[in-house]
Amino acid sequence: MTQSKELYDAVLNGDARKAHAATQAAIEAGTGPMTLITESMVPAMDEVGRLFEAEEYFVPELLLSGRAMKSAMELLRPLMVASGEKLSVRVVIGTVKGDLHDIGKNLVASMLEGSGFEVVDLGTDVSPEKFVATVEEQKPHIVCLSALLTVTMPAMKTTIDALETAGVRTRVKVLVGGAPVTMQYAKEIGADGYSETASGAIALVRQIVAGA
Repeated sequence: MTQSKELYDAVLNGDARKAHAATQAAIEAGTGPMTLITESMVPAMDEVGRLFEAEEYFVPELLLSGRAMKSAMELLRPLMVASGEKLSVRVVIGTVKGDLHDIGKNLVASMLEGSGFEVVDLGTDVSPEKFVATVEEQKPHIVCLSALLTVTMPAMKTTIDALETAGVRTRVKVLVGGAPVTMQYAKEIGADGYSETASGAIALVRQIVAGA
């Protein structure tokens, strides 16, 4: 459990190098990938989210913790694939067509992965067709749409409409977020949920999964 505590501290403190070393040490000591995720990484990212809500952590700290978590996952993911282990819920995330902003999207993606969800990150400027194709191919449980510009917000509705037209809308829950997005807008375009913060988005995903 010593290595798991080291991994927890590394993720919490945003130290990617220590997170990588702690993960390697834990693997060599015989600790399983899912144990490290559920006992070290998920609790660490939960605490990161709490500190952010308490305004003790800010966006740079969140990004550093996300980077540390990713460095650990680089070692764990191949082991999980080899052993047939899978994360329980798959989430597709991307910034909508016409929008190149990715800090908020990356933050949510990192926190989702650190919270034990499988994340398919499509990047920025993602077309409705790409979201549809990914839903058909990857069969995710949840789709997260991000927009940081008022002029790109309509692409959220276009994407939801495309999922509807393709006949896959009922397969997934669609969550939206981004600086100009509001709960009212989320309701207007037919989204299943909205959050104004990264940690809130994680809580929303967990709520949806728990109610599934």
